[in-house]
Amino acid sequence: QHKDAYQAILDGVKGGAKEKRLAAQFIPKFFKHFPELADSAINAQLDLCEDEDVSIRRQAIKELPQFATGDNLPRVADILTQLLQSDDSAEFNLVNNALLSIFKMDAKGTLGGLFSQILQGEDIVRERAIKFLSTKLKTLPEEVMTKEVEEFILTESKKASVLEDVTGEEFVLFMKILSGLKSLQTVSGRQQLVELVAEQADLEQTFNPSDPDCVDRLLQCTRQAVPLFSKNVHSTKFVTYFCEHVLPNLSSLTTPVEGLDIQLEVLKLLAEMSSFCGDMEKLESNLKKLFDKLLEYMPLPPEEAENGENAGNEEPKLQFSYVECLLYSFHQLGRKLPDFLTAKLNAEKLKDFKIRLQYFARGLQVYIRQLRLALQGKTGEALKTEENKIKVVALKITNNINVLIKDLFHIPPSYKSTVTLSWKPVQKADASQKRASEDTTSSSPPKKASAGPKRDARQIYNPPSGKYSSNLGSFSYEQRGGFRGGRGRGWGGRGNRSRGRIY
Repeated sequence: QHKDAYQAILDGVKGGAKEKRLAAQFIPKFFKHFPELADSAINAQLDLCEDEDVSIRRQAIKELPQFATGDNLPRVADILTQLLQSDDSAEFNLVNNALLSIFKMDAKGTLGGLFSQILQGEDIVRERAIKFLSTKLKTLPEEVMTKEVEEFILTESKKASVLEDVTGEEFVLFMKILSGLKSLQTVSGRQQLVELVAEQADLEQTFNPSDPDCVDRLLQCTRQAVPLFSKNVHSTKFVTYFCEHVLPNLSSLTTPVEGLDIQLEVLKLLAEMSSFCGDMEKLESNLKKLFDKLLEYMPLPPEEAENGENAGNEEPKLQFSYVECLLYSFHQLGRKLPDFLTAKLNAEKLKDFKIRLQYFARGLQVYIRQLRLALQGKTGEALKTEENKIKVVALKITNNINVLIKDLFHIPPSYKSTVTLSWKPVQKADASQKRASEDTTSSSPPKKASAGPKRDARQIYNPPSGKYSSNLGSFSYEQRGGFRGGRGRGWGGRGNRSRGRIY
């Protein structure tokens, strides 16, 4: 009846600023009355969304949810997702709000539009669509985020074309999205996530220690898997891979991030995972690899000359941070094969190991005394200075090693003591916790200096000649994205998919 009048409104998008402003309001207002002009109406509104005048653009974007009816909704979601590339903050916020409002109308339809752009959109659109999901899904009420909707998100995310085509940073965001889903908070849900990470880590592939992308992929994936492990969700596949492929290549690893002590980072991950390793097929062989690597960091005492003095050899450098990780991992896996040291090693090897342990323990006692003396009487603010924070962590490391060495000196060696890894926060036992912490129990030695903040644990303590080095390294590897070369092999390679407007 008023078709000609509505067509005139649609034609207003070709007019001046006033006509366009009116069109931006009236096209959506009467949209539902003219289904036969639906395509023309949506296209006219899209032209306004790309107008040079920012106020017209904002008005047009604000009204887009009114077009999200029936079959049009996924298309509107797709359009809004593409509009996330806007650099105008007010416009960007309008797009976010519009997406959230249609999410509440039809979550699966909206997700369809978002995922179509994640799969096919330009890089900036894809990146912002993933960020939208990682930040906004958790704000939606339960009646929107139903089990069916969560299953749809999992299915779409698992599609090879999505997860085979991600950068490191994107993968971290996807894991944030998935691990936040209520339906994946169960044991079987976490198991699914671990399998997803294992697949992404490509644990069937040969490990290439000289390829920074390969190293980075493994580190990033393992970092995502670690919080998922528990006594019911085992880390066996990852621990096996680290023992068989990474430990033998430890010294030749190429660091993907400048300033990162890659060897220590790998050893820390292995230590954290070792607590939750299940039954391992080649346990003895892998324990042997771990033992051999531990020996590399447990020096023999320097030979003495006839007069009892050091025969010109320098005192070996004791690498406490490395030894804590390796000793802890060996102690955890050793529980599964308690006669490894007595039955699987020959007497000569065992004797050699005991000599190394004894020498290391002697050096350890010296440092523990020095550290306790240095920290004596210090509380509160005094412990927060950079130097004292390093000493606090150093005391945790040395105490941990001391407890583990005492265990191995038992006849036969014991694997009963438990310690909290120096970089992990000490947690109180709490029955309400869903999963026990990786490695905290009450039988650890008194932690005199647990006042140090969590992140300080990432300090490396490696005292040269009994002094505290002024250049003690510190590092933090908190998913710093960027899997060198952007979307290179494995972490993408999507090529240039810039296709302009594809509404």
